[in-house]
Amino acid sequence: MRDIALTLFLFGSVPFILWRPAIGVFLWVWVSLMSPHRLTWGFAYDLRFAYLIAIATLLGVLFSREPKRLPLTPVTVVLLLMILWMNVTTLFAFDTALALPMWERVMKIQFMVFVALYLLHSKQHVQVLIWVLAGSVAFYGVKGGLFTLRGTGENIVYGPAGSFIEENNALALALVMTIPLLRYLQLQAARLWIRWGLVGAMVLCGLSILGSHSRGALLGVIAMLMVFWLKSRNKLVTGFVLVLLVPFAIGLMPEKWDDRMRSIQTYEQDASSMGRINSWQMAVNLAMDRPLVGGGFEVGTPSLFDRYAPDPSDVRSAHSIYFQILGEHGFVGLALFLLLWALVWWNASWIIKHSRNQSESRWASDLARMIQVSLVGYAVGGAFLNLAYYDVPYNMLVALVLTRILVEKEIKSVNREAGGLSVGPEMNAGRVGSRRVVSRSRYEPKAGTDRYR
Repeated sequence: MRDIALTLFLFGSVPFILWRPAIGVFLWVWVSLMSPHRLTWGFAYDLRFAYLIAIATLLGVLFSREPKRLPLTPVTVVLLLMILWMNVTTLFAFDTALALPMWERVMKIQFMVFVALYLLHSKQHVQVLIWVLAGSVAFYGVKGGLFTLRGTGENIVYGPAGSFIEENNALALALVMTIPLLRYLQLQAARLWIRWGLVGAMVLCGLSILGSHSRGALLGVIAMLMVFWLKSRNKLVTGFVLVLLVPFAIGLMPEKWDDRMRSIQTYEQDASSMGRINSWQMAVNLAMDRPLVGGGFEVGTPSLFDRYAPDPSDVRSAHSIYFQILGEHGFVGLALFLLLWALVWWNASWIIKHSRNQSESRWASDLARMIQVSLVGYAVGGAFLNLAYYDVPYNMLVALVLTRILVEKEIKSVNREAGGLSVGPEMNAGRVGSRRVVSRSRYEPKAGTDRYR
């Protein structure tokens, strides 16, 4: 029944995608992140619904008359350069045949990121994108949180099969990034039941993170919660809630969870931790040997570990977004990767600075703050986990680029309105030197209008 319902829904969405290709972007994000076909047990389990949605979206781009424009900003230019460099490193990969499947997967994700940048243009689009991002991952967080409560943390929580977040560690890091997005949606929700529902989802996602038994995600969630408190509107209330909830959640976990988390302090005695350090050293040695292009996608092979790792017998994936990029794409790839996320952070800071005091742009400031909180969790937790190519951070990038464009348009609109006013004696008191200071409240949009659409 699930197979039939999902297939009918996605095939039935094709006419709507052709009419409004932005719908295709949202469905692509949903299918890519949530993998709803993995919740079926029949013919739909292995169907490539993402291809169907992508083709329909591209056809919609050709026929749709909606506004379309690819924003050229420092963020999008560096992202494009990084993608191009990944193509170069694939040409020089140690094993091109092994690298091609991951290359294809990453290129599909990045292609649709640029399709999203090309098609989405309004505040409504940004809001829907965040709902889809948060909801797709939070589904597994809520499910995993309930699973953790039922089993008192004894069993480990995993993600959907065949996805980037199939592994318990990866799902936990995805949830670390999702909680701030849920908080943003909770801040924007007008209805009380939605606000409380999102609070419940955040709590269950937190329990699911603990239920993953992931030490890397624990470090990520600690860093995320610290910045979450710093970026919150009401630090006193937020701090009080965290002080109540965090000890309660940890108290639910079994003794074996506590023992595993304490092993962070004695990592040199833990085989898993030492295996990660071995893979990090392997990535560094590989990059030193091939500093420009690295080894291409998928360098975690016995032959390369035998060549570059201190312990050739302990073959593992990089277990770090930074060493993953370094080993696969060299120092050039790592530099572009770090520059990209530094620019995304700066973009968010610009939005906060230019929208925090404007009532109608408050949503933009809230979104930028919460995405910064997500990025901190990604940066810290990602130091120990393999999610360099995961969709969520790149879709947050899309949201921020679009939000900055909207804020810039609003600023220009206000400046035009202010510059077009005649200056009479009654406004002289509002001058500072040769510049007029105009009250922002006089230029609120009329009821029923929305400048972002």
